Amino acid sequence: MLLRPLTGDDRKVYASMLHRSFNAWYGAHGWPSDYFSCTQEQAGIFLDIYNDISPGSSIAAFDANSGRLMGACFFHPREHHVSLGIMSVHPDYFRQGVGRALVDHIVGFTEANQYAALRLVSSAINMDSFSLYNRSGFIPRGGYHDMVLPVPLTGLQVNYPLRDQVRLAALADIEAMATLEMEVSGVSREGDYRYAIENPRAVLQALVFESSSGAVDGFMISIKHPALNMLGPCVARNESAALALLLQATERFRGAVPLFVVPMDKREMVKTLYQWGARNVETHVFQVRGTFQAFNGVSMPSFLPETG
Repeated sequence: MLLRPLTGDDRKVYASMLHRSFNAWYGAHGWPSDYFSCTQEQAGIFLDIYNDISPGSSIAAFDANSGRLMGACFFHPREHHVSLGIMSVHPDYFRQGVGRALVDHIVGFTEANQYAALRLVSSAINMDSFSLYNRSGFIPRGGYHDMVLPVPLTGLQVNYPLRDQVRLAALADIEAMATLEMEVSGVSREGDYRYAIENPRAVLQALVFESSSGAVDGFMISIKHPALNMLGPCVARNESAALALLLQATERFRGAVPLFVVPMDKREMVKTLYQWGARNVETHVFQVRGTFQAFNGVSMPSFLPETG
């Protein structure tokens, strides 16, 4: 195989490969065969956003004989870590070492540039990917409920007064958002916050939770697109602030069913979300290769952009 970064010219073939890869894998493991219910062209939003945030930070494998795209993976250098993004392999090339080659490349980049850690969130039901990452030196550090929450056209009729402390994020909040995430998670990613607030593709939203003293005690980014309706990333000092942010974020998903990923050990959140009508659909594992600081609050990751 030949390895090189994806370019804008690869968008169509990448979107097709990603669409087929996920539908084939999930279809073979009990999910509907249209797991990605969007069109192949719409799946290209993953390449669009990843390239917007970290231009050129991808690695793709091409068949040296036919030139076909075999698989691809994104990675994001942030201030203190590298995040390994969405990994996909064409069904015709499953179990041929494509994933291993992509992960090895990203591990090599992380080490060569002396980043302290490489982080990812992966499916807990995909034992092939779990084994791939574990063999590569990743250590599981946390588990997540993947939950969906149907939002009526009238919105969630929930009385939760703290949601009144949630507002749209502004560029002036970026420094406070970075400080908060450093305290809660030991990482920051100011470029991601700025991108979400500026929202150049009109699919993201960024909210902040203000304490009674005016401090930023939480933020929530969400994406609304035919390829993915998801709440997160979210970082908050406590579960109450995270719930307020999540509830307010559902307003833009009226008539839809957004997905979100909740730390399994945050029992107040999990219990409350069940009461609001959420249900489990999958589980994910947070893994780190390198240094790790235990979470001091709530950290909900996302898949676009991948937050690690």
